[in-house]
Amino acid sequence: MKVLVATQKPFAAVAVNGIREILEAAGHEVVLLEKYPAQEDLVAAVADAEAMIIRSDKVTSEVIAAAPKLRIVVRAGAGFDNVDLAAASARGIVVMNTPGQNSNAVAELAIAMMIFMARTQFTPATGSEVQGKRLGVQAYGNVGRLVGAKARALGMHISALDPFLTDEQIIAGGADPVHSLEELYASSDYLSIHIPALPATIKSIGYDLITRMPKGATLVNTARKEVLDEDGLMRALEERPDLKYVTDVMPDNYAALQEKFGLRVFATPKKMGAQTSEANINAGLAAARQIVDYFATGNTRFQANK
Repeated sequence: MKVLVATQKPFAAVAVNGIREILEAAGHEVVLLEKYPAQEDLVAAVADAEAMIIRSDKVTSEVIAAAPKLRIVVRAGAGFDNVDLAAASARGIVVMNTPGQNSNAVAELAIAMMIFMARTQFTPATGSEVQGKRLGVQAYGNVGRLVGAKARALGMHISALDPFLTDEQIIAGGADPVHSLEELYASSDYLSIHIPALPATIKSIGYDLITRMPKGATLVNTARKEVLDEDGLMRALEERPDLKYVTDVMPDNYAALQEKFGLRVFATPKKMGAQTSEANINAGLAAARQIVDYFATGNTRFQANK
C-alpha cells in the first residue's frame, strides 16, 4: 500500500525514519510531502495514496475527492477537526487519531502556563503561588487526568467535569466531580480546558461562564481556539480586571486583547501543546503502527468517524 506522510510542519527526522521503518517492514511504500506551500500540493499528492498520515494538515472534501484509492487517514495527535469526517465517511474512509501520544506534552504546557501567569509572565511584579489553589479541569480524558496529577503534585485541589465519565471514574482519577459547567467555573481559581471543537462546543465558553470565575482566576486553553467566544472573552476581561487568559491557540482578536489587557493575557505564536520531540516521535510512530495494523487485521480501535 502507498502511504503518504503529509506534514506542513514535518515530524522530527528520527520520527520520519521510524515511520518509514515500521511501514516498509510491513511491505508498504512511503511517500513524504513536507513543508508544502499550498493546499493544492496536498490535493495533487493524494491521487494514488491508499493511506495517509497527517498532523495539523487539512483533509478537506476536496482532498478526499482527489484520492480515489484512499482507505485510511491517521491524524498523528488527539484532535481531528482538521479532517472532514462526513466526506470521509461518505467514501468509506477510516479516520483515526492517536490518543494519548502527546498528552503529557500538552499537560506540561498547561501547568507551565498556569505558573507563568501566576508569576505575572516572569516580570519583576509580585506574583502568586499555585499551591493551595483550586484547579478545575473541563474534560477529564488523557490530557485532563495528567494535568490533574501534575497539579496535585504542586499542592492544588482538583475538580473535574466530564459527561462521559461517572463520578467514580473521576474520583479514581484523583479529582472531585462536579456536575455543571457553571459549578466548575465558579469554583476554580484556574480552569484548564480540554474539550474538542465540535458543533456543540464551538463558542461554548464565553462571558457568562468566564465571569462566574472567582476573583483573580485564570482561564487556560490548550484545546482549540474555536471553543472560546472571543467577543465574550473580551467583554469579561473588560468588566473583570482581576481575570486572566492564557492559551496556545492564538485568538483572532489577540492584538486587541494584548493592547487592552497587557500582562493579563498571553498566547503563544503557534499551537505548542504537542511541540516536544517526545510527543512528535510518539504520535508519528503510533500512526504508522495503526496503519500497519489496519491493513493487516482490520483493527479500527481509534476510528473517529464510526
